[in-house]
Amino acid sequence: MIHAYQVVVAAPYVAALVLLVIPGYRLGAIANVAASALTFGAGLWLMVSERVVSDYAIVDEFNIVFIVINTLVGFTTALFSASYIGHEIETGRLTPNLLRFYHAMFQAMMGSMNLALVANNIGLMWVGLELATLITVVMVGLYRTPQAIEAAWKYFILASVGISLAFFGTILIYLAGQPVLGEGVPAMTWNLLQAAASRMDPAILDLAFIFLLIGYGTKVGLAPLHAWLPDAHAEGPTPISAVLSGLLLNVALYALLRFKMVVAGQPAALDPGPIMIVMGLVSLIFAAFMLYQRRDIKRLFAYSSIEHMGLMVFAFGMGGPLANFAGLLHMTMHSLTKSGIFFAVGHIAQAKGSQRIADIKGLSVTHPRLAVAFALAVFAISGLPPFGVFTSEFLILTTTFARDPWLALLPAFGLLVGFGALLMRLQDTIFGEPVGPAHRVDASSVPLVLHLLLVLTAGIYLPPVLVAWFQRAAELLG
Repeated sequence: MIHAYQVVVAAPYVAALVLLVIPGYRLGAIANVAASALTFGAGLWLMVSERVVSDYAIVDEFNIVFIVINTLVGFTTALFSASYIGHEIETGRLTPNLLRFYHAMFQAMMGSMNLALVANNIGLMWVGLELATLITVVMVGLYRTPQAIEAAWKYFILASVGISLAFFGTILIYLAGQPVLGEGVPAMTWNLLQAAASRMDPAILDLAFIFLLIGYGTKVGLAPLHAWLPDAHAEGPTPISAVLSGLLLNVALYALLRFKMVVAGQPAALDPGPIMIVMGLVSLIFAAFMLYQRRDIKRLFAYSSIEHMGLMVFAFGMGGPLANFAGLLHMTMHSLTKSGIFFAVGHIAQAKGSQRIADIKGLSVTHPRLAVAFALAVFAISGLPPFGVFTSEFLILTTTFARDPWLALLPAFGLLVGFGALLMRLQDTIFGEPVGPAHRVDASSVPLVLHLLLVLTAGIYLPPVLVAWFQRAAELLG
């Protein structure tokens, strides 16, 4: 019997092999969308199917949140990519052979991220993240320009250093679990490690978490470990930017949170919360100020991703049912909103033929519908009501204020600084005097509209079933 979690992992890998030999752009794009739809369907089925715990696979109330988001955004990105990449062929930026490679690598990347999320083995999870990293390195350099190759190498070097440190931390977790659980697979299994955490050596757990925080923190994009992220977003294809911001950062955060649950199970070990609070605040405030200096629109929203990942890490560092609930909700809203923003940026790049902010002005005159959609997306990521990001940010700030009013001032300050930067950039982009060309936009607007509707609906009404779902996941985080 084939289980839904097996389809979530296997379907993208099988599709990747098939897409390597499919000739023609249109057939490849249709197959890419179909494979993503199948994976998303399997992810939805996991919501209602029974939970799984085996030596190598786990599906619980915590990772199901990540799996559904991953498969949803993967599907909508494939939809967007089907129309967007066609324009890249017309303009000569991509060849048919490169496009076939792009579709195959897109599915392999999705499969690797799903593998990391489903794995109940700390080594297998690391392998999934390493595969996803290597594949995205290739995707970032897809255009083969000097800037793209430089960005890919920077990403490869920094991410490899980070993932190597995470590997060392993973070995230390295994060494801590080995005396309690025995050699081999049991000492590498999430549910067994978490259950036995109170009997592990706290000194080894302390050292392991430091390596894991630095290693996976690099992948999350936490300052000062973020240097790869702006370049990777700016030079890679726009659909890959959507996946990087909306998904890959989440998968690295998921790994970090799983290890946090293990370390927190040992009362004599260090408390991960204060360290995560500090790193989250540093990332949030640093990125908020850096938004004012960006000249490339994709770099601008890359720093916005660093800002919001910092806020999530801060929320999870605070801990407790409400803060964890707010962190999970913010992760979901950020994934939907930020990937939607990159869809809009893809439209803008086609319309204006440039990613430079100075070349993007007066969209309300040249492309009024695009201007409205882009403005709504920026309002949403800025935390304005009635969008879902406002709800999650409000919960994070009020929870912090209830515990420590003075501490709440820091994330509030960072969010206000970032809000000012985004509105300043939005003003000229939407209402400035039009400059440069005004090309027709061929990319589909359906994924962008769908994401905006989901974020708007979540800000107005969260169904009780989703609230209960997030609550159960938050309780597992402790």
